[in-house]
Amino acid sequence: MPTLNLFTNVPVDAVIASDILKDATKAVAKTIGKPESYVMVLLNGGVPIAFAGTEEAAAYGELISIGGLSPSVNGKLSSIIAEILQTKLSIDSSRFYIKFYDAQRPFFGFNGSTF
Repeated sequence: MPTLNLFTNVPVDAVIASDILKDATKAVAKTIGKPESYVMVLLNGGVPIAFAGTEEAAAYGELISIGGLSPSVNGKLSSIIAEILQTKLSIDSSRFYIKFYDAQRPFFGFNGSTF
């Protein structure tokens, strides 16, 4: 149910992508308090992005969840995801935005229905 969608202008090879997907899945599950089996992470590398007027390494993320989000949780997740991107892709945390959505059950589809 929690879904993290990450976009970056940095090209991402398969090995690094796999590491990011695993690390981000664990981080989202642990921080939000949901099982890893519910977490989806999408990574879109090599996307044209300009941030502050330059095309230096940057990223944007959106995290959608039914519950589990709060100002303190969002802050922790922002820090953890920024750290993963810094470690794996050398994206400075000052060049990363993340938006959090707390979705209501009827607005989140799964298995041919809604939650």
